[in-house]
Amino acid sequence: MTKKYFGTDGIRGLANGHKLTSELALKVGQAAGLIFQQGNHRHRVVIGKDTRRSGYMIEYALTAGFNSVGMDVFLLGPMPTPAVAMLTRSLRADLGVMISASHNPYDDNGIKLFQPDGFKLTDEMEAQIEELLNSELADELVRGREIGRAHRIEEARGRYSEYAKRTLPRLTEFNGLRVVVDCANGAAYKSAPEVLWELGADVITIGVSPDGYNINEGCGSTAPHLLQQKVRETRADIGIALDGDADRVVLVDEKGDIVDGDQLMAALGTFWKDQGKLTGGGVVATVMSNLGLERYLQGQDLTLERTKVGDRYVLERMREGGFNVGGEQSGHIILSDHTTTGDGLVSALQIMALVQQKNKPVSEVCQLFETVPQLLTNVRYESGKPLEDERVKKAIAAGEEKMGDSGRLVIRASGTEPLIRVMGECDDEKLVHDVVGDIAEVIGQVA
Repeated sequence: MTKKYFGTDGIRGLANGHKLTSELALKVGQAAGLIFQQGNHRHRVVIGKDTRRSGYMIEYALTAGFNSVGMDVFLLGPMPTPAVAMLTRSLRADLGVMISASHNPYDDNGIKLFQPDGFKLTDEMEAQIEELLNSELADELVRGREIGRAHRIEEARGRYSEYAKRTLPRLTEFNGLRVVVDCANGAAYKSAPEVLWELGADVITIGVSPDGYNINEGCGSTAPHLLQQKVRETRADIGIALDGDADRVVLVDEKGDIVDGDQLMAALGTFWKDQGKLTGGGVVATVMSNLGLERYLQGQDLTLERTKVGDRYVLERMREGGFNVGGEQSGHIILSDHTTTGDGLVSALQIMALVQQKNKPVSEVCQLFETVPQLLTNVRYESGKPLEDERVKKAIAAGEEKMGDSGRLVIRASGTEPLIRVMGECDDEKLVHDVVGDIAEVIGQVA
C-alpha cells in the first residue's frame, strides 16, 4: 500500500497546507486511538510538541480526536522528541505523540507517533492508520462517561532531565567544562541548559528564546555557524547544537570545527568497544554516511551496516542485529542502551563523559578520520516524480559510469520535503563536483 500521509518520519508538511490540517490531526487522533486501545484499562496517550505556533492548533485537534474515541490525553507542552518516547514508557501510555517538523522551517509541522514501548511505528502500523483515515469513523466514537479527558503534566521536563542525567556513569560531573549550547529556539530550550548546568558545566546559551516563528532560524544543528563563532569567542571546550525537536545533535570542538554524526558514531563506537560495551560488532548508519567512517571502522575491526535514510530504519536494523550504536550523519545518534530513538542531549552527554574520561580536547577525541570528499545538493521540485524521468535516469547512469568503483552516488527523494537529494563521494573531489552538478542540473530542468 502506498502511503498518502506518512513519510520517513511521521506526517509532515506545511501547517494548514494541502495535507497537514486540524481536520487531519483530529482524524489521526481518532484512527491511532482506535488501533492502540488494548486491554480493559483506561486508555491514555501522551502528547508533546516543539515551539511552533501551529503546535497549539494541532495539539488541540489531536486531543479532541483521542478524547472522542475514549482516550485520556496527557499534555506535556514543549518537550524533546526523545522525552516523549521516554514518557510514553514511564507513564504506561498506549501511545505517544510528538508534534514537530524537526529541522524544517517554522511554518511546517508534523506528527510523530510512538508505540507503548517508546519505539516509532512500523510501516505496517502506519498503513493501518492510513486505512482508517480514509474511512468513516462516526460509528466508532464513544459517548457519555466513555469520552476521554485531558490533563497537563507539569513535572514532565523534570522527569526527562533526571532520566538524561542517569544515562551517565554514577557521580559524573562537568565542573570546569565551558559549554555553549544552541537549542535552535526549539523543544529543548529549557531542558538542555538546565541539565548541563545541574551537572556542573559553565553554560552559555544560544537559541533559547522561542517566539513561535524562530525555530531553526539561523541556528541549531542545521545552521551551526553562530555556535562555531561563540565557541571561539568564549574559548569554550565544546559546543552543542540541537535541532528543533532535539532528537539530533551536531558538536563543535574547541577549535570551532564541526563534529558531525559520523564522527560521533566513530568516537562512541570505538570507546564502547574498548570498554567491552559495544554490541553487534559494529555500527549501523545510513547510505548517506561518509565512506571515511566505513574505512575507519574497518581499521578498528568493526563493521558498518548501512540502511536507507531514516533513523527508524537504523533502529530496526539495530534491533535485528543486536547493535547498540547507530545513527545518521545529520546527527541522529541512537544509543539503544539508553534510548529508543535519537536523543541529541543524551548523545552530547555521552561524548562529554568520554572527553572527560580521556582528559583530552574534543578535537582529539572526536575527529578520528579524514572524510572522503562528499557533496550533497538539494533540488526542489513542484510536482511529479523527477527521478522517473528518462533524462534524469540517463544522467544518473552517466554519473555512475564516471565514478566507477572509486566512489558512491545516492540520489533519492526526501521523505519530508519536496526535494531531490543528490549525494556523491569520491577521493577525487573534482569528479564528485562535476558528477553531482551534472545530475542536479538535469533534475532542475525536469523539475
